[in-house]
Amino acid sequence: FIDEIDAVGRKRGAGLGGGHDEREQTLNQLLAEMDGFQPNKGIIILAATNRPDVLDPALLRPGRFDRRITVPRPDLKGREEILNLHLKNKSIAPDVDPSILARRTPGFVGADLRNLCNEAALLAARNDKERAEMSDFEEAIDRVIAGVRRKGIILSEEVRERIAYHESGHALLGQLLPKADPVHKISIIPRGDGSLGFTLQLPLEDKYIVSEEELSDTLVTLFGGRAAEELVFNELTTGAYDDLKKATELAKRMVVEYGMSIKLGPISLARERVDVFLGEEIVKSNEHSEELSSLVDEEIRSLISRSYERAKHILKEHRSILDRLAHELLEREVLAGDELERLFADLVPSTAS
Repeated sequence: FIDEIDAVGRKRGAGLGGGHDEREQTLNQLLAEMDGFQPNKGIIILAATNRPDVLDPALLRPGRFDRRITVPRPDLKGREEILNLHLKNKSIAPDVDPSILARRTPGFVGADLRNLCNEAALLAARNDKERAEMSDFEEAIDRVIAGVRRKGIILSEEVRERIAYHESGHALLGQLLPKADPVHKISIIPRGDGSLGFTLQLPLEDKYIVSEEELSDTLVTLFGGRAAEELVFNELTTGAYDDLKKATELAKRMVVEYGMSIKLGPISLARERVDVFLGEEIVKSNEHSEELSSLVDEEIRSLISRSYERAKHILKEHRSILDRLAHELLEREVLAGDELERLFADLVPSTAS
């Protein structure tokens, strides 16, 4: 078994001398050994990589690595089975339900789920509990997603209020927009990944395709934090940096790759290119005309502008609920479960576009 086969199996011909020459010699020898004249009965060679796109084509020809087995992220049932495996030797309370944990961990791989179980057990031990409870697993999920709590950081009341409104903006839009993922938790506790708060939205089921409406609602939700700051404080901060980055990337993909543009129509402008170091990647092509490039940029800006204005419009319509949500968050720091249901009880999904 050869792990990280891409370390020696990258495409040849892009060498810039030095280490590249040695790597290519190693690859040539590996290829020769795999299909040499000497029969190797009873020997099965396996390899693993996260970057199959960078491998040399000669490695994938018949007689070498001619069978590919893709190991995707586990689905809901797979996550539950993995959790059951890791919880088998753990002391857990009766309220710990692997099926609920599986629903709350979309996108987690096996290593994440193992880490989750270990973190929950450690948290229970630190709190002198005999068994890990569901609350320990909830905190462990937050740790895996956003990092550990930063207890040493002291925020002024003004900053805490801004963060509370920022996260409330995300959460309120996530709850109001019909195709956005449901809001599971809101927090204004600083964590180790550098965030000063987060809003956790979880899909009701694993998604394999995503509609344009779902992407549009996701885009609007990403602007919720910045829109709330502008609406309440009439001033912008750097707190929305990561949201803007994600929103811009999503808008680009919708226009350039998914054909979700009115003016451009159902075309994809993404092209494959070979990168000297990274292999083939999907990139925005420079092959099309300057006029088309300008139209693409215009459509991206238009999509972003419409989404941001929609976010501001919806939050303005529901300003009283935004205020109530932010004040509750300032008082409790974390809102989830029954508390969120109570605050969102009277909300009607928005149809504003």
